[in-house]
Amino acid sequence: MIITLTLNPAVDISMTVDRLIPEQKLHCSQPSYDAGGGGINVSKAIRRLGGQSLAVFTSGGATGIRLQELVEQEGISYQIIGIQEPSRECFVVAETATNQQFRFGTPGPVLTGAEVSACLAHVQTLAEPIDYLVVSGSLPPGSPADLYATIARFAKARHVRLVLDTSGEPLRAALDEGVFLIKPNLGELARLVGVDRLETDEINQAAMNLINEGNCEVVVVSLGPRGALMVTADGHEFVQAPPVKKMSTVGAGDSLVGGMVHALAQGKSYADALRQGVACGTAATMNPGTELFYRADADRLLDWINQQRQMKLS
Repeated sequence: MIITLTLNPAVDISMTVDRLIPEQKLHCSQPSYDAGGGGINVSKAIRRLGGQSLAVFTSGGATGIRLQELVEQEGISYQIIGIQEPSRECFVVAETATNQQFRFGTPGPVLTGAEVSACLAHVQTLAEPIDYLVVSGSLPPGSPADLYATIARFAKARHVRLVLDTSGEPLRAALDEGVFLIKPNLGELARLVGVDRLETDEINQAAMNLINEGNCEVVVVSLGPRGALMVTADGHEFVQAPPVKKMSTVGAGDSLVGGMVHALAQGKSYADALRQGVACGTAATMNPGTELFYRADADRLLDWINQQRQMKLS
């Protein structure tokens, strides 16, 4: 059983324009709408790989209803946690003349104390067994910074593998409790270990420090177009991202997480999971706007990654 939790989801709206020019009326393309937010995107990725998960997310107002409809269209099982304020919308605008992408994220609804309690209660009453709980995305404005830490304590008590993809103080607080897997980028990893920046040869040791301190078992460092590095107590594995024409980076990190969790839930090794994750994350960059990857692209890129590996071994 894979469950994803998204406390600050969004309806993602994407469109194109020739150029973004200040103080001029701009004529955009017809917008496209996608269910967004870290955990929801992870569930979408798992579904596209032929797997199943349960997506749990907050939902409020007319935007929340639209969000539920979009999740249903993806064929994903879901449960909602009702809130008073409307769920948020986020916007992605791509300049066709330059292929530059501009992403506008709104803060989202402020949850009441009772709604925060309802979120925690919902998690605590999820039906067992739960193999993986993927908590991804930002916290809603005003939520306690230790909210994910509380969920981490729950996961540890229930022997659930918690995959956490967030940043800042919510991530740091959860690591104090201990989680299964985190996916920081290079800047986030540097901040976690208290330095301004990390050189390439310092990444592995920085991740190992978190593992040795009992903060997590697996660190997957997202390196953008270079690929990703996975570090465990047994060693490290780097997977180079296949060369593709980038259209959008929206959802690439979530696709990476979804591909990995799907593989791990099937009993595959950490190394195999990383390769599938990088294939899915890279495939997501091939599509415009807020569209995730197509399985055919992910499968083709995974073949390329495996071929590169075989060439190095031979």
